[in-house]
Amino acid sequence: MPTRPYLFYGLTNSVCSRCLTKVEAKIIFRDEKVYLVKHCTSHGREEVLIADDVAYYKQCQAFIKPGDMPLKFNTPIQYGCPYDCGLCPDHEQHSCLTLVEVTDRCNLSCPICYADSGVAELSETTHQPRRHRSLAQIEQMLDAVVANEGEPDVVQLSGGEPTLHPEFFQILDRAKARPIKHLMINTNGLRLAHDRDFCDRLSQYMPGIEVYLQFDSFQEQALRELRGADLRAVREQAIAHLNEFKISTTLVVTLKKGLNDQEIGSMIDYALKQRCVRGITLQPIQAAGRLEGFEPGRDRYTLTEVRRAILEQSPYFQPKDILPVPCHPDCLAMAYALKLKGQVIPLTGLLDPTAFLSVMPNSVVYEQDEALKQQIFKLFSTNHSPASSATTLKQLLCCLPLVSVPAGLTYENVFRILIMQFLDPFNFDVRSVKRSCIHIAHPDGRIIPFDTYNMFYREGSAGSALITHRQKS
Repeated sequence: MPTRPYLFYGLTNSVCSRCLTKVEAKIIFRDEKVYLVKHCTSHGREEVLIADDVAYYKQCQAFIKPGDMPLKFNTPIQYGCPYDCGLCPDHEQHSCLTLVEVTDRCNLSCPICYADSGVAELSETTHQPRRHRSLAQIEQMLDAVVANEGEPDVVQLSGGEPTLHPEFFQILDRAKARPIKHLMINTNGLRLAHDRDFCDRLSQYMPGIEVYLQFDSFQEQALRELRGADLRAVREQAIAHLNEFKISTTLVVTLKKGLNDQEIGSMIDYALKQRCVRGITLQPIQAAGRLEGFEPGRDRYTLTEVRRAILEQSPYFQPKDILPVPCHPDCLAMAYALKLKGQVIPLTGLLDPTAFLSVMPNSVVYEQDEALKQQIFKLFSTNHSPASSATTLKQLLCCLPLVSVPAGLTYENVFRILIMQFLDPFNFDVRSVKRSCIHIAHPDGRIIPFDTYNMFYREGSAGSALITHRQKS
């Protein structure tokens, strides 16, 4: 009998990339790569590369643990995933990080933008005026996040460009008045570069805030293709101000295959040399929003390809150092390190994987496992006694800017690399999106996975009409 030229690994649901209708999908292994194969009755067969490393893909499945539920759910189960987002009771994970978009306006019109923001008064997709959200609306969104999470781990103020909001510092005041553990500001850096007084005032909100700075390339061509402008001098000046005022910063790189993926190692080296930088986040382009010149079949860049590029281009990390993040292992991978007097000491790979994996499936905090507790505190001792620590293994190895470090060191010594891949109509996997922990606050009070928000729930998105039709019918 003839043998199929692939290994059938699993079955899930996806969506047709053209009509966004839910379809059955097979996960197959072929030539040491992982593909999603689906068939739409209207648009035929579709095959999408989702990983180029079968061994790592299997490792991700071993890092699954029971999810943490939010304190409340916002929508009922009615049409099935991904048509009930809000969060519905069938979603498997709470919000590790929640975006709150405070404005639609921006001082750039990037050719690649998931939010379709820009300098024009009218949106290209909705043809409605771009606007700042009112302080009252923003407070309602923050309250919705707190209602779901109690004490949210990370809230990220985003846009558009949030620093353009005329009440930006009042927004910070409102956010800091709520029990949010860590506040991030997602910015293109223009105001940070051009307004030193703004940076000075922003530094007064330290600690507990962090700048999430767009930082895509050292090359003019790549910046023009991704951002529509040569921003090299802007980024240099922004970093100078952030270093001057000691404002914790993460560099965020939007990656496009063949454009800036060969710069990953040099960007890690640059980040390690900056006093203000706590880490670097690498985000392959999500096929959503404005996508000038982006061809998913040609330009798609998977998480495993990014991971391999880090290992090939940076001398500091080994495969054991870049691990799946347990809350959403398909789409998040992370490495922690210490930077000490010019040295980089990877930390994640020092953990015994046997002990780590034995505790994670039951979501046990490490204080309750004496052997693991001692191992953690041996590596990450704190200034207070282990008996009084409230730090959990989830905090240590989740997608949060939190880590306990040896006594005498500070947050400035911590360096993290995070690969953050978002699902889109091409690689969409219902099995995976149910564990999504990066969410966005909808103005109506719902909390929606970032992946599905940009596909179905953002005003003017390709799938918004489909959702409206289902709700009406």
